[in-house]
Amino acid sequence: MPTSYLEIVELPDGRIALRRADDEETLVVLDFSADAKEFLQGQHVEVAKAMLSVGVQMAGKLAEGDLDHAQGPRVLH
Repeated sequence: MPTSYLEIVELPDGRIALRRADDEETLVVLDFSADAKEFLQGQHVEVAKAMLSVGVQMAGKLAEGDLDHAQGPRVLH
């Protein structure tokens, strides 16, 4: 992916999206359920920012080859 500025936006339907600043196409979309939004007491945008920030950092490390690529099944928690 070419280097460009990324932005986090709240879409009209309430989903949170990551996209390039110069493009309307979304790269990642987070959709919190009503229950999750209630549990987070309206702080779902802050949680989305943190999730996307860590994801972008990890993608950068992958691109640089800084992460170990263990073979075998992956367990997602």
